[in-house]
Amino acid sequence: MSDAAEDLVAALAGGLIGSCQPVRGGVFDRPELAALFALAALDGGAVGLRVEGLADLRAVRAAVAARGRAVPIVGLVKRVEAGTDVFITPRLEDARELAALGADVVAFDATDRPRPVGVAELVAAIHAAGTLAMADVSTETEGVAAHRAGADFVATTLSGYVPGTPQTPGPDLELVERLARAGARVVAEGRIGTPDEAAAARRRGAWSVVRDIRARRYGRGPPPRRLVSCGDIRAYRHTRGGPPRRLVSCARYPRTPLR
Repeated sequence: MSDAAEDLVAALAGGLIGSCQPVRGGVFDRPELAALFALAALDGGAVGLRVEGLADLRAVRAAVAARGRAVPIVGLVKRVEAGTDVFITPRLEDARELAALGADVVAFDATDRPRPVGVAELVAAIHAAGTLAMADVSTETEGVAAHRAGADFVATTLSGYVPGTPQTPGPDLELVERLARAGARVVAEGRIGTPDEAAAARRRGAWSVVRDIRARRYGRGPPPRRLVSCGDIRAYRHTRGGPPRRLVSCARYPRTPLR
């Protein structure tokens, strides 16, 4: 691994990756709004971003650069392919386009389902494009296979969303722990909704944690207690030797610690 890649990996260690993926067809489905989600996530303490779609990636990369920030961006595309349920970056050309537009890490579906391109081939193409590979999996077997195929990160993204995997209201912490014990650099993702769940994932061996940035508001009346949206972002920053700090970032109340 190059020095630059090692620096990128280190930048994500112990931190929150803000997943800025507006619902397609929804009111926030505009690249400039995805960029605002991303900037607010960074203001709230996120150490990285996860962005879906080429247009959104282009807008987010430009907005982050305009702020003078240099943070890792995980890029992916979602598309429906005939004959397969694999929909996260299923094609080699998807990975290459993401890398060309500035993704530092390319995320892809590494589940054990019929697929247009094999996991090892995708990992090789991602590395050849000069980026790191994040394998989104649903089981320990898939995660270990992706790790052995050279994936730089293994994310628990699809646990609970693939038939036969645990259907739990919270994150699959057992999977996080098993993959960490297998030697993978684990990114905990999926149904992480509270600081306690993020901290629990870290204790179980997660390298970093992904939290989706939702257009949703908690609490009544100013000042806001718990806010999540493109203007009101709740994020978690892990601090060594103590529990994660809870931060809120919004236009009126920037970087206000939650009580």
